[in-house]
Amino acid sequence: MTTTNTSVIKKLLLIFLVIAGLFFAKAFLIPLFIGGILATLFLPFSQFMERRKIPKGLAAFICVLTLLGITTTLFYLLGWKVSGLITDVTLIKQKGIETITQTQDYIFNNLGISAEQQAQIIEGEKPSISGIMQTLLGSLSALFTNFILVMAYVLFLLYYRSHIKKFLLKLTMPTQRDEMEKIISGCTIISQQYLLGMAKMIGCLWIMYGIGFSVIGVENAIFFAVLCGLFEIVPFIGNIVGTTLTVLVTALHGGNPTVLIGIVVTYGVVQFIQGWVLEPFIVGSQVKINALFTIIALVIGELVWGISGIILAIPLLAIFKILCDHIEPLKSYGFLIGEIETKKSEKRIVEKVKNIFK
Repeated sequence: MTTTNTSVIKKLLLIFLVIAGLFFAKAFLIPLFIGGILATLFLPFSQFMERRKIPKGLAAFICVLTLLGITTTLFYLLGWKVSGLITDVTLIKQKGIETITQTQDYIFNNLGISAEQQAQIIEGEKPSISGIMQTLLGSLSALFTNFILVMAYVLFLLYYRSHIKKFLLKLTMPTQRDEMEKIISGCTIISQQYLLGMAKMIGCLWIMYGIGFSVIGVENAIFFAVLCGLFEIVPFIGNIVGTTLTVLVTALHGGNPTVLIGIVVTYGVVQFIQGWVLEPFIVGSQVKINALFTIIALVIGELVWGISGIILAIPLLAIFKILCDHIEPLKSYGFLIGEIETKKSEKRIVEKVKNIFK
């Protein structure tokens, strides 16, 4: 076996071990990474307070309280609106019964399975109430535990950030400490810019969806606009899920076909503006990763960490690219996952579309 083949096998084995390690350590790593990225987002706020002579520990605690307040307010408003949507139980139940009846008739007419046989099949597959409650309680318990862990990580990472930075510099050879400084600074900046860019993007989507849904007459237009915007946290999939939920709930509440088509059209227009204007302006300049490896990262993230992996995939891949760009043996990998240079003709098209919205 040649030296080249041995090197390739070692690299493939290393990749496999890293992915396996990420999978088996997900209960520990997911809250840590989420806490780390949120800590970088609140770092400027913490530094601002420290420059005003506020002790570092108190500044970190205020950042955590601010994050907790934002999260609590958001969940309260969404929960309040959801409770308002489900008050009309009679209408939803009636629509549900009509849908089930139509589905049963379709299955009987096309597959020859009677309603009684369908009921027997569903009864055999139906999970027990105790099993559902156990799963629900387990999920809520894990969610609450992870939420507390994330808050703790944000607090202590903000407080001990200088200590951790000194530790990383001590691990580095004196001749390479300037490069390590650049890596640490680059990773911090890319996390901040990605999260701030995503926040701006969601705010713009709230406005566009709110205007579009209000114009076509969607009931609870602002709520669905906020929901579709928040789902943008999950790349590619989130906006489709948000729009689908809007269509389904509007249909259940008696929305006419014109309104339902209008929702889909609004989604298409918003996605066009987002892809050609918002992303190049807000996010595209911050996370320069090509589309192929963005999708690969999302797929691997979902396989390894589920929804959390999808949310964390892009910022973690961007941080990995920074590491590759500053470490000589890894520079070729940074080039591989980076964005290719845009042709002049494509740049002109993008600039023309941007100028329309300026």
